This record gives sequence, C-alpha cells and structure tokens, in this order.
Amino acid sequence: MDASTTQTDQQSTPVPQEKRLRGIFLHTGWRSGGTWLWSRFRALESVSALYEPLGELLGELSVADIPSIRPDYTSGHPSMRSPYYEEYRPFMRKAGRGVNGYRKNFGIDRFGDIPGDDFSALCAYLKDLCDISAENGKVPVLKFCRSQGRTPWLKRAFPNVMHMGLLRNPAAQFASGWMLRQEWRNPFFVAAPFRVLGLNQSEPIVRQAIATCGVKLPRVETASDEAYTAACAHYAQTVEGVEAYRAFVALWIVSAWRMLNDVDLLLDADRLGQSPAYAAGLRSEFQAATGVAPDFSAARNLVDEATRNAQRMSEIDGRLLRSINFLAQKFLLAQMEASGSSQSPIAEIVRQKLLLADEISGQWRY
Repeated sequence: MDASTTQTDQQSTPVPQEKRLRGIFLHTGWRSGGTWLWSRFRALESVSALYEPLGELLGELSVADIPSIRPDYTSGHPSMRSPYYEEYRPFMRKAGRGVNGYRKNFGIDRFGDIPGDDFSALCAYLKDLCDISAENGKVPVLKFCRSQGRTPWLKRAFPNVMHMGLLRNPAAQFASGWMLRQEWRNPFFVAAPFRVLGLNQSEPIVRQAIATCGVKLPRVETASDEAYTAACAHYAQTVEGVEAYRAFVALWIVSAWRMLNDVDLLLDADRLGQSPAYAAGLRSEFQAATGVAPDFSAARNLVDEATRNAQRMSEIDGRLLRSINFLAQKFLLAQMEASGSSQSPIAEIVRQKLLLADEISGQWRY
C-alpha cells in the first residue's frame, strides 16, 4: 500500500461549518496500526497530519534532519512520499534544534487523575500546532503514541477536537514489537512498557496494574529518567518473553481503562481490515463529525497477519499468557467497581480483545 497516494475531499458531503469539530486527535499505541491510520488522513489535501507530536525526537529535530527520517523496511509502516516530520517545518525553532514549545518530558505518558505541572505547557504546545494548521487552511490531525493515559485530561482541554482511540488485541500488538527484537535486535518496543510503567509507578492505578499482572521492573541505583530509560533498554535485550508480555499487558490495560471512558470514537484495529462495511462506516463517522473523509478500504487484515506470523514467534510460550490476560481483565473489573462505573460495554470490548489475544498467542511455542 502506498500511503502517498493523494485523495481528494470533493466526494465528501459538506457538513455545516458550525457543527464541525476543529481537529482530530488519534490516541494510539506502539505497533497498533496507528501509523497506517494516520497515513490515510495525511493523504487528504485538506489535512495537516502531524506525526507523534509528543515523540522524544522532536526535541532534537532540525530542518536538515527531516528529509532523511523515513520508514525503513523493518518498520512495517506504509511507504510515504514525504518524510514523517515534513508537516513540522512551520513549527521548527529558527535557531538550534527542536519544535517550538516542545519539552522532553512530554514524551512519557502519564496516568494520574490530576494533570501534572507541565500540562498547561503541553496544552499550549498542542494548541499552537492546531491553531497554525487551521490558519493555513488545514484540519489538524495529530497522531499520538504517548497520550492514552492523558486522554481524560486532553478531552477536557480540547473539547472541540474529535478524540479517537485505537484498540488492537494485545497479543498481536505485542508480537509486532517482539519480532523486531528477535529478528532485528531492536528492543525499543519491548523496553517501552517497562519504561512507562516504571516512570509512573508513583501513581496508584499504575502500581495496581504492575502488582495485578505480576510485572518485574528493572532495578536502578539512580532515580533519573535517563538512567531508568537506559536500564529498561538494557533489560529489554534479554528479558524473557513471558515477563515482557506481563509489562506490555499491564500498560495495555491501564491505557485502555484511561482511554475508553473518554474517546468520542473507538476504532477497532482488528476489525478494520476484516470488514469493508466497518471501514466505510468509520469514514462516514469522521466525515459527519469533522468534514474529513479518510479512505480505509485498503486496511490490512491484522488478525490474519498475526495468525500467519505465529510460527515466527520464538522464545515465548503463548500458552502461558492466558493467565496474564485473565489478570488484566481482573484489573479492569476492579477499576470499574472502585469507580462505580456501570459502563459494561467497556468491559465487553476489553474481554473480546483478551479472548482474541488468547486465541492468537495460544499458537506460539518456545
């Protein structure tokens, strides 16, 4: 699939301007299919599609760097006519490196009930991205991998934006990152859950997820974020598959709980490539809410891919993961009970994802 193929918006039925939401925030996770989803918005002429606005790379990015940052053949990302960060050119600092308003601490998701001290700066930064895009006649579409924990905060701070959550079953999502470690010695996606959980373990909800799922975090002698990040990267190179999955699912379930209560639209990554009718319906929902009509008709069947790739999974016995998935569901039900939530659809959505994860991971053999 070539994500650089340009679509037009002329086929979209206009909606009254006063009823349109003024942008779209795509709340996704690593290896969830979010980059492909973003690419479909990027193909629209009316959109300014900003990739990973909270990613650490933006703190060091220079204009000269932009052309060289493109997908490599190991990423699984769609091909692109333009490099990932092309849309950031108007936002670059005139002197030195970095994007205006970006701070390094934006790069770690947060899960507290109360926004942190840096949240006002984060909102000002995101507002600038949205406002300047709008001033240039474009609908801002921001694709995040570090926002699911902060979705409730962002929903309140940006009520005129459509907040979409992307959910993929955890076994297939985990496998996508695990295979990069085993086949290409890229431990980033194995390390990421340990890093995010560890740097958020002061939050009660994160501690509960760690304890319920039995996560073993790496130990470090210093408390700095940089030291902990380095320790997680080292730990991820040799951690056993089952232990890596524990951390992944703990982050997956706490992120789902934080996100599902507040998104305007939940997009099922597993269903998208299986049902043309579902893909067409999503396009209509985006069009009705924002006037933007992305074409999802070429979505890959991620469930079939995960099933076909089962034989590539090594160093992990998938039969041992069923109990971890059960613990993740137990965590969710405990959160719902503690909050007095009666949103049974959330529990059913997560239950179905975990059942699918059982089915997929049950084929993995050490």
